[in-house]
Amino acid sequence: MAGIYGEVSWFCCGSSWGPCGSAGHGACGTCNSGSRQHAWPNTSDACHSITNPEACGESLSRRTCGFKHYTTNRCTGQKVGTTIADCGPQTDLFCGERTCCGSVCGSNRLIDLTPAAFSAISSLSYGLRPAYIDIV
Repeated sequence: MAGIYGEVSWFCCGSSWGPCGSAGHGACGTCNSGSRQHAWPNTSDACHSITNPEACGESLSRRTCGFKHYTTNRCTGQKVGTTIADCGPQTDLFCGERTCCGSVCGSNRLIDLTPAAFSAISSLSYGLRPAYIDIV
């Protein structure tokens, strides 16, 4: 399957790290803000029913805990490899949301990176970036 274009955001999980306090360890039980991990909207039937990416016109493949994706910040070209550690983002709450850098834009939150992973490709202060996600 080819990669997809969308938005990348970040979230906190696990032990305290950077801007994050302690939080739960996610749907996979392994999520930590200081690790290069991510949340994916289609890790299980239960997750998919919550995130509902199809409501935004996004058909995302089922990938389970530990699967590795590569996310590229389309503003800078920086890329990071991360593994699934949680369910999310709740894509259907952000249908049509759009973030841009110049003429490069992305729509719909498709992947949430931990702060350690997001900071490898962008400043956390941006919060959202247009992204390309390799679905290998």
